[in-house]
Formats: sequence, structure tokens, C-alpha cells
Amino acid sequence: MNIARFSVRNRQFMLVILVALVALGVFSLRTIPRAEDPTFPIPAYVIVAVYPGASPIDLEQLVADPIEKRIKELDKLKAIRTTVEDGLATVEVEFEANVDADAKYEEVLRELNALRPDLPDDLLRLETRQFDAGRVNIVQLALVSPTAPYADIDREARRLKDLLSRRDGVRQVQAWAIPEREVRVAIDLGRLAQLRIPVTQVLQSIQSEDANIPGGSVDAGGRKFNVKTSGSYQTLDEVRQTVVGGGGGATVRLQDVATVEWSYAEAKHLGRYNGQRAAFVTASMKNARNISQVRDDIWDVLDEFERDLPASMTLARGFDQSRNVEARLRKLGVDFALAILLVLVTLLPLGLRAAGVTMVSIPLSLAIGVSLLKATGYTINQLTIVGFVIALGLLVDDSIVVVENIARFLREGHSRTRAAILATQQITVAVLGTTATLMFAFLPLLMLPGASGKFIRGMPLAVIFTILASLLVSLTIIPFLASVFLEETAGHGNIFLRALNRAIDATYSRLLHRALGRPRTTLAVAAGLFVGSLALIPIVGFSLFPKAGTPQFMITVETPDGWSLTETNGVVQQVEQALLSRRDVTSVFANVGRGNPQVYYNVVPGGERNNVGALFVLLDHYDGRHTPLMLDSLRRRLDAIPNARILVKEFENGPPIEAPLALRLTGEHLDTLRAVAGRMERLIATTPGTRDVVNPLRVNRTDLTLDIDRAKAGLLGIPTVEIDRTVRLGIAGLRAGSFRDLDGEEYDITVRLPRGERQVLSALDQVYVGSVTGAQVPLSQVASVRFESSPPLIQHQDAERAVTVTSYVQTGFNTDRVTKAVLARLGELKLPAGYRIIPAGELESRQESFGGLGTAILLATFGILAILILEFRTFKGMVIVASVIPLGIIGGLAALLVSGYTLSFTAVIGFVALIGIEIKNSILLVDFTNQLRDDGMELHQAIETAGKIRFLPIVLTTLTAIGGLLPLAIQGSSLYSPLALVIIGGLISSTILSRLVTPVMYMLLPPALGRVTADDEIDVRHGATLAPAGHAVG
Repeated sequence: MNIARFSVRNRQFMLVILVALVALGVFSLRTIPRAEDPTFPIPAYVIVAVYPGASPIDLEQLVADPIEKRIKELDKLKAIRTTVEDGLATVEVEFEANVDADAKYEEVLRELNALRPDLPDDLLRLETRQFDAGRVNIVQLALVSPTAPYADIDREARRLKDLLSRRDGVRQVQAWAIPEREVRVAIDLGRLAQLRIPVTQVLQSIQSEDANIPGGSVDAGGRKFNVKTSGSYQTLDEVRQTVVGGGGGATVRLQDVATVEWSYAEAKHLGRYNGQRAAFVTASMKNARNISQVRDDIWDVLDEFERDLPASMTLARGFDQSRNVEARLRKLGVDFALAILLVLVTLLPLGLRAAGVTMVSIPLSLAIGVSLLKATGYTINQLTIVGFVIALGLLVDDSIVVVENIARFLREGHSRTRAAILATQQITVAVLGTTATLMFAFLPLLMLPGASGKFIRGMPLAVIFTILASLLVSLTIIPFLASVFLEETAGHGNIFLRALNRAIDATYSRLLHRALGRPRTTLAVAAGLFVGSLALIPIVGFSLFPKAGTPQFMITVETPDGWSLTETNGVVQQVEQALLSRRDVTSVFANVGRGNPQVYYNVVPGGERNNVGALFVLLDHYDGRHTPLMLDSLRRRLDAIPNARILVKEFENGPPIEAPLALRLTGEHLDTLRAVAGRMERLIATTPGTRDVVNPLRVNRTDLTLDIDRAKAGLLGIPTVEIDRTVRLGIAGLRAGSFRDLDGEEYDITVRLPRGERQVLSALDQVYVGSVTGAQVPLSQVASVRFESSPPLIQHQDAERAVTVTSYVQTGFNTDRVTKAVLARLGELKLPAGYRIIPAGELESRQESFGGLGTAILLATFGILAILILEFRTFKGMVIVASVIPLGIIGGLAALLVSGYTLSFTAVIGFVALIGIEIKNSILLVDFTNQLRDDGMELHQAIETAGKIRFLPIVLTTLTAIGGLLPLAIQGSSLYSPLALVIIGGLISSTILSRLVTPVMYMLLPPALGRVTADDEIDVRHGATLAPAGHAVG
């Protein structure tokens, strides 16, 4: 069935299809999920082990090493990175990107559950968290109150959590910076010593009373009754009445030796909003939801919540990710409208009616593309929008070819219906071939490996869907509309067309004639330009993913190891003051003792530590030129704050990395690692372009070590474990049970020393240790305390000890060049035997990501070459068409050099896409030259005639592509402006040079031609000229 004839002959049916496509597109656009960034499953997990009081070396041997050994047995493991600090071990496990993330998570959990009996019994916590970009919080709120008790803040935070959790689009709601409420049992150690009651006996008594053991059921009188046992605590009086000892006719209850009351655990995470004490409430969004709709639902809840909020508190709606999404959509929407206008201007030579018919392909193709994107589970985000903008300049190509060919048939005197059928039928095969080459430029991008490939996958998919849709529209809807609206006129076109034709005759025709007269000189000049452009690569430099360009940034604060939360808080307050004095800062979320809750997909907050802080800063807007300068000014001011390492970080696109410049030193001995890392730190710090160099082993920490006199403890009948447990009680307290209130909320029952004596060295003087006979012996009689130096942390890479020295790069310096300079200097560093330096950071990530791009480029190139072989059936034809590829590289590199961008991941993707776009144009010229020779025209004349006739449609399709991409290029986005500039620059150079080089190559390598058979012959009985791609202008 002839699809063009069917479309033209069935106008009512096509009209229904047209309306249906518009309706489908509008519906899909309104309902497709929206997000700032793409979300995808990541097979990476964090295992957190908390063992209070354990030194890094003890944790390494008892916890980290066994976990690593167990995890390394799993298949398709990519990397294990371990960091062991005082009382905390964090094991990051990453598997190959193509595995099932949920299935691997279950495997990791099974291994850890099987390992748990072999780990220390008093390990406080062992948990596994899965990386999930979908769990990023879309809002961060602040309950602000300088005076309200934490009990009131806690109550309101719980009420807000309950209200938000009921909303359908909300996935998880969490509260932060609120101390954990607990039932505190503050024991009197002196009283216990008098009564000769060991501390362990108090703990065992509470645990025994707290046990909730089902009693089973009994039959009585033909009925079955459940037997309810004593159960767990329900009131504080029940806790106070717990019997902990007795003798001499007297019963000793817990209230006789301790104070039992509601209290709060020691604050480990302090929060402030714009300098005032606050608790934070965050909410994440379920997958496949519209972020703006979810935000509106949350805002409705907040309106209701605020009506009952106590006067002592205020609710601040600080961070709202949907603002970023909407701002990006608005900006790209303006670019989109401008691109459509530019495309329309480039179509004026076709005439207003022809241009209007061609423009119909834009909304229809986009409607189908959005519908397909929604059907495959993707969202509208910054990358899929870029895909649609790229496609905007390409999707009209097929329609231009069809409309221009129909217009040519009309100028030859055919009726509208007959012209639409004959012209479309004539060029269908050529349109299919050129579209296939274009798709092959983007198809390999769908197969890029790793997190980088998953991150950008939506972009090439949006392009492919839209181009496929444009092919369908150009062969069905466009002929139908052309048969209705185009004018049956003869002549040489409108004023714009005639002016272009005169310009072509005056310039291009002469140049082409000269180039054909000096073919080798022409090729030598082109080759020289290509080789010269390759020399630009080191000047342009490499990078991975650029800054995100969002009006938010993060500041991390780290004070010396061993500093208290109070001392760290003082440093964070100084940073707050510096931020709040700036007019462009709108809000500051300050965190002390912990990182800020996750608000960006590749920034995962660290665990709780007394010497860390984080400030999440919101700006009124982001400016690509002024904001980085403002951040540099802020860095200089914060550098003046003593005794702290303060890093100002912009959010970045792409997979997470430690720092732009990171070097990993591996080896066995900690002392050697520390010494060599110190030398590496000095070399990096003195390299121009580096800043904020971090060596985690720079300064050893000082710990208190408890030396137990085991012989004396044995003589007194005191088990070593009893000494350890009692010291734990004196320093941090011990969990003895749980308490469930009437609302079903569960709280810990914690046995501690009285608050004024906690975590103070003098508290150990009042600790008594119980012997097996019940006698209470002062701790000082069986143990002594001494100071000891120990490493601040221990790092492992794939179960091998390592240390990673990191650095950021100053504004105005290229990361790749600075990294090479550092590596050159480190190459002179003599390392001990068994030690090696491995580049990490951006260089490591780039090698992985660009390695996949190399495969994509090969697949795209050879896939396109295969299509060329099928189309031309000769290697010469393939070589002639493919010769255009180097010519686009010239302009792409020049555009990056002039604009100041680097060869980033997205810029290289631009080169991959450029291959298909420029070859598409070259096919039209070579194919038409073959047609003219088949008609009997002499070689030299056929080349010149084809060059002149095909120059106009090629220029039109090139200008539409440039018009569609130009707003994206001048937007100043470091993510997609380089991509657009590469394609624009490459199209300009390839369009200019290939119009000379391709004819010259054809003359030097004229392909053999086969006769057109009757089956292949287009119906020319009605005066149609045999022309393959329908670009001939009358």
C-alpha cells in the first residue's frame, strides 16, 4: 500500500488522526511526571556500623574486615570503599550498573544477616542503606523557635509528619535536629555500692520486666482464651517500681537507687534556620509523579498545619525543588519559542503556505515524542527537555524535503493531489535512509554503561522518539496538508527563494568550479584544517559533568578531630554570620554534628560526628558569571576562620565523586601511608590552580585508653566484660529496654549517670565495678587511664588500606590540566615498595564515562557506514559520504575554544550526534549526483549541477537545525550549551567545507552505477524528473 496515496485520498480519516495526535500530546504533556533530574536505580549501598568507643583499628579488625570479606564473595562487584573512624565504620558497596539493584540489595542484606553472629555482640547498630536518586527530598521545612521546649517542637514535628505522610504523592517524611526522647534512669552509683547491688543487676531487672512474651492460649468451657503475660512498661511508675534487689526483709526498687523521668538523649545534631534554633522536616516524592502537583499538595497541608501552630513557633518553607524545575522549564520554554521562530524564519524561502505546512510537523512530532516518553516510564526533566530542543532543529528536515519536493512538482504543473502523491512517493526511500543515519547517531547513546549512561539516557531517547515521529508525520500528515493548502502555481518561487538562488550562483558555483579544478589542493586544505583542529584538543581541555547551575550550594565544616559539638557549633555560627550578611542569600539551613538532609541526587550526607557541620544555602537566583565569583569571594572570607576546614561546594551534574582532583595512595602500614600522604599534600597544595587540599591523615587523634590490670581484677573476682560495661555506663549510658506510650510510640529506657556527670573524665572516679561476690570496687583500683595517639581514620579501597588526598580547582583553571600538572609532579615522588598512587576523582570517573562514549562513537560510525553500503551498494559511495565526518569536528572544536567550554561528557555526545546530522546532508548530494549520471549526464557536469541544486535544501535544513539549537547555545548552561555549540559549529564547518570536499571526492572516486530497473523506476509518465531526495528547486 502506498502510504502517501492513502493519506492524500482519505482526508477525513487523516483529519481525525491529526486531531487525535494533538489531543494525545496535550494529555501526555499535562500528565507526564516532572522532575529536576532523571531518577534511576543505582546498585550501590552503604553499610553503616556503629560501635561507640571503638578505635579505628579495633573497628577495622572486628567489623570492617569481616564485612568486606563477605561482600567480596558476591558476583558483579565493582568496588568497595571503606572509611573507619572513631566508633563508626562506613562501607560503600557498588556493583556493575547493569545488575538488578533491588535483587543485589537483598543479597547484601542476606550476607550481613549471616555475618551478624560473628560481629561483636555490643555493636550498637548495623544497617544498610540503598542509594536511590528518587529519595531526594523535594522540600525542606524548618520549625523555628528560639524558646520552645524540644518536647513542643517534637510534638509539632510529629503532627506535621503525620499530615504529610497521608498525601498520595509523598514517599517519606523525616524530622531532623530533634534530640531523641527517652526514659532516663539516672542511677546513684554510691547508693548501689552501699546496697552491694551491681549495675548489671539493675540492667537485667529492667530488661526482665520489659520482656513481652506471649503466654499462648487455653481452652475453657468450650472457648479459647489468650493468656496475656505481664508485658512491657506502659507508665513511668511501672518503671520506678521495678525490683532491682532485696535482702534482710527489704525490697529495693529502681526508684530507691535512681531517678526515673522523661528526658532527651544528648543532642547529636543541632539545627538552625537563618540563625535561629530550628528543627527540620523533609519530604521526598514517589516515583513517576509531577513535582509541581506534589508540591501543591504539600503546601495545602502546610496551610492547614500553620493554623494550629503555637505562637512560640513559626514554619519556614525554605527549600522547594519544584522552583528549580519550573524555572528551568520556563527558561527552556522561552528558548523553545525562540527556536520555533528561528526555524520559521529559515523556512521563508519555501513560501508562507509551505512554511506553515512544514511547521505543523513540530507540534505533532513533539506530541508523539512526549507520549512515547511517558509510555516508556521517563519524566520531563532537564535532560529530556534538551533532547526535545535538539530534535526541534532536526524534526523538520524530513518535512522540508517532502514539502520542497511537492512544491517543485506543483511548479511543474501538477495538481495538488497528484503532486503530493508523486513527490512523496519519489523520495520515501531517501527520507528513510537519511532518517536511519540520524537515528544511528543517537541509538548507541542508549547503551552507554555506568551511572553516566543512565543519567543521560532520557536525552537520546527523546531525540529518537521525536525523529521517528517526524518521519511518520512527513510521510502521512504533511502530504495530506500539502494537498489541501499549497498553491498550484508555476514559476521560480518567492522573493526569498529567488534571492537565495542568485546568491548561490554568484558565490558557491564559482567556488565549486575552482575546487573541482584543483581537487588535490582542496583536499589538502581540508586535511590541514582537520589536523590543525586536533591540536586544539589540549587547549580546550577535558572535563566530566559541569556545575548544576542551581541557586543553592553547600558548605561543609570540619573542625579538628576530637572537638566537641559546642566548639564546632561556634565555627558554624561564624559561617552563618558571613552568609546572612550577604544580600543575595535568602535562606541558610545550618547543621551541626551532621550533614544536611539529602536535597540533591548525588550528594549523600555523612553520619553523625561532633566535629562536622553543613550549611545548605539558598540564593535569590543563579548567574553563570557572577555566582562563581561570589563563591570565590566567600571562600576567601571563610578561609580567615581558624581551626576549621571549610569547603564551599556548588552542586554538580553526573555521578558522585570525592572531589574534582583526587589521588588514592594504597599500601599496608598506616604510618607509611600518613608520611607519603603528607608529601603528596604539599606537592598538590603548591601546584597552581589547586585549592582546599584535604589529607585525612594529616593529624593523628589523641584518645584515652583504659588499661585494665587483669591480674588484680581476677583476684577481686571482676570479669573484664563487667569493667567494659560499667565504663560504657559512666560515659554514654546503656539501653536497658523500651517504653511504649498510649499512642503506640516507642522510646528507649536508658541507664545513665546523672546528667551533670556525663562524658566528663571525673565521672570515672565515681564508677564502681561489681565483683562476682557483690562487692563494689572503685574503677581506679583495677584500671588506669592514659593518653594514646591513633589515626583519625582508616580508609580501604577494595579491601586494601588506602588514603585519598583530594583537592578542588580554582575558578578559571581547567581540571584536566591541573590534574596532569599534579600527576607530573607526583611522578617524581619515590614511593616505598608495595605502595602506589592511583588517580581518582573526576579523572577516574571520566575514563569510565568516556570509555563508554568511545564504544558509542564506533557503533554510531559503523552503523551509519552499514546504512550507506546498503543505500549506495558501493564502498566508494560510502567513503565519499563519510568523508564529511572530519569536517564537522573542525567547527565543533573551534566553537568550544571560542566559547570557553571544555570537552565535557555532553560536548562529546554533541560530536556523536553531529556524525549522523552531517552525513544526512551529504547523502542528499551524492544520491542526486548518482541520479543525474544515471540519466546520462557527464561526470563533471553532474557533480556541478547536483552541487548547485542540492545546495539550497541542504542550507535550509542546516539553518533550521542551527535555529533550533541557537537559543540553547546562548543560554549559558554548562550542561547543554556545549552540546548545542558543538553541533552548531560542526554544521557550519561541514556545510561550508563538505559542499566542496564531497564533490571533489566524488570526482576522484566516482562510484560505479547500476541501471534503474522497472521495479525501481518512479512513475515519470506525468513529467516528474527522477530525483532521489526531492530538493530540486525549479
